[in-house]
Amino acid sequence: MIREQWYAILSAKEVRPGKPVGVTRMSQKLVLWRKEDGSVACIADRCCHRGASLAAGKIIYDHVMCPFHGFEYRADGKVMYIPANGRKAVVPDRYQVTGYEVREQYGLIWLWYGDARTELPEIPFFDDLKDGFAYGEFHENWNVHYSRAIENQLDVVHLPFVHGTTIGRGNKTLVNGPVVKWDDTRMTFYVKNVSDEGQTPEKPAEIKDYEKLFHLQLQMPNIWQNVVAPKVRIMAVFAPVDEENTMIYMRFYHGFMTAPVATQLMNGLGNIADRIILHQDRRVVLTQLPKKSELNCGDILIQGDLPIMEYRKMRQQLKDKAGRL
Repeated sequence: MIREQWYAILSAKEVRPGKPVGVTRMSQKLVLWRKEDGSVACIADRCCHRGASLAAGKIIYDHVMCPFHGFEYRADGKVMYIPANGRKAVVPDRYQVTGYEVREQYGLIWLWYGDARTELPEIPFFDDLKDGFAYGEFHENWNVHYSRAIENQLDVVHLPFVHGTTIGRGNKTLVNGPVVKWDDTRMTFYVKNVSDEGQTPEKPAEIKDYEKLFHLQLQMPNIWQNVVAPKVRIMAVFAPVDEENTMIYMRFYHGFMTAPVATQLMNGLGNIADRIILHQDRRVVLTQLPKKSELNCGDILIQGDLPIMEYRKMRQQLKDKAGRL
């Protein structure tokens, strides 16, 4: 994982009032809960006393209480109350676990994966999805590193082979370009796949008016969107569980339905289609070795893999930069 980044790790609706939620993210066991003001707290899910899971406990006002011996933790991971010592006893500072900075935005829970700062950077999200869209959502675990799951969504070569019955119809096997553009840590890549009539694929620099082409975007470190149409988008979060697992949150966004019943119907239909396509991908991606992608991981890439090449380079640059902070 890349340090000094905001990672989307959960759907906000998974953290409900009155009950702690235990998850594994970034290879760490975490417990999240909502405080009385509705804000979300997150600390390590392991009591410093005897190692019990705090997610199996309960919420006491703004604290999470260990189910084993009643230790109460506040949002920064500090123990505020040890029942066996009495309510008036001062709790030494050593009774604490790691606390994590988390925020709720855009219907997601975001975790700052890095050192504590006085001022944290803005949470990255696609500007055009912040308003004016409704969405349906589902999630599922994939037994791959999150980098592999992301690269699958950057792969413009696989469409006619993996998705021949859905989005890859037409046998457009020849890949022109693709064209890749970066805006800071946001990649936009433009796709021009065509039928192979014996022609030579165009180089990225040879493609004219590429801005008019079908395009997709990746926002580092772990969100992606498919710009299907002005009022239709597919967005995904690739939440790192550990080195071999990723929780994928898939959303179907649409901006042309306003009535509640029609909106729910459209959400459901969009999710069904997205699930079919995603499972076509999963069948192949789960076979890839190694499970984790790196800048150089033994594969031999081709011109059509340019978005993947660019992703690997940016990922390595961000990792190197975080190591120098």
